[in-house]
Amino acid sequence: MTGVVAVLITTFLASAVEAIEMVTIVIGVGATRGWRSTLIGAASGFGVLAVVVVVLGAALSQVPIGPLRLIVGALLLTFGLQWFRKGIMRVAARGLAGIGGQDPHEVAEWTGPGMDWTAWFLAFKGVVLEGLEVAFIVVTFGAGSNQLGTAVVSGIGAIVIVGAVGFSLHQTVRRIPRSLLQLIVGVLLSTFGSFWAIEGLGIEWPGGDAAIPGLLILYAATAATYITLERNRALGLRPAA
Repeated sequence: MTGVVAVLITTFLASAVEAIEMVTIVIGVGATRGWRSTLIGAASGFGVLAVVVVVLGAALSQVPIGPLRLIVGALLLTFGLQWFRKGIMRVAARGLAGIGGQDPHEVAEWTGPGMDWTAWFLAFKGVVLEGLEVAFIVVTFGAGSNQLGTAVVSGIGAIVIVGAVGFSLHQTVRRIPRSLLQLIVGVLLSTFGSFWAIEGLGIEWPGGDAAIPGLLILYAATAATYITLERNRALGLRPAA
């Protein structure tokens, strides 16, 4: 019984870390680009993930995750830096207009008919990569302790619980002005993109996943600095000598 509980708790906690990253990306993209395409992308990612897990089973632990991290990280970083730059410029121009309600000057990024493939792609990638990470955790802990069923239940439970908590907050996220939200999502995507791309190159981050908050702080501080400089420039102010 002790072994079962240990596998259950360990797998849940490790999977929850990956699930938080997954849900953060999906909610950020959905709130910024629109929910329909984002949720379809996430569902597609789960579908592909299910097929991969069923086909490979326990052999999944032998699949090299490094190249996938590098590709997904580079793509997330590309999109993230674009939103990061736009968010800085918009927040610098408008400040925090719209806090507590929708800024009437802000419009959604996607207004065309059909699928928003950018939202679909970002959600799909986030779900597939983080889902594979959860699958690796489940297989590693479950097969190693001969408790694969327990590990599967724990991993799925982590995704469901974290997802439910995340989506319960999406109405609050929607109240954030789009310019500020775009900056926040840009910071998040740039952070995860940097983290995964470097890991994909085979370079270990100091502290592992604990480096993610440090990257968040670095990007946030960079954004705050550029916003201040841009607002001062617009107001004709010069930095103190």
